[in-house]
Amino acid sequence: MSEQAPNETANLDRYGDAELPWSRARDALAAVPSPDVTYFLGTCRLDGTPHAAGVGAQWLDGELYFTSSPAARKARDLAANPRCTISVRLPGIDLVLDGSAARVTDAATLEQVAAGYRAGGWPAEVDGDALTAPFSAPSAGPPPWQVYRFAFRTVVGVATEEPYGATRWRFGTRRP
Repeated sequence: MSEQAPNETANLDRYGDAELPWSRARDALAAVPSPDVTYFLGTCRLDGTPHAAGVGAQWLDGELYFTSSPAARKARDLAANPRCTISVRLPGIDLVLDGSAARVTDAATLEQVAAGYRAGGWPAEVDGDALTAPFSAPSAGPPPWQVYRFAFRTVVGVATEEPYGATRWRFGTRRP
């Protein structure tokens, strides 16, 4: 998928700072992954209670991708309700992304995602319609790990470095 531009932007800053450009958030998401950055996926359990879990996410062609064991709470939640959030503190900007996630099984995308993880130091390989590796996060469970594409619809950014500001970007309908 090609990069999308927001179709609506709102300045949320109450101190008079200018609206932040989408490029600032996009460039922070697209930067080389750092082991110091954790993305937090928020899902909703069947009973309506929230669930949050750290995930290793990566930016690829304008969308975020992450993995999960099929037995993990987050995967079970997404199977029932694909709507979710991802929150992250990146250098210079905090972001909360609202959208939906869908499992990816096509070989070409899986290989691109695995290559991105390998570039970041995790030796992921495609195994059927998922990924495998000799190790993962202690809470990840055993392989294989399914890959999910997160398609955001709304993003809120708060700058933590100059120039400061707070902005909401809305995007047109995106596929999960």
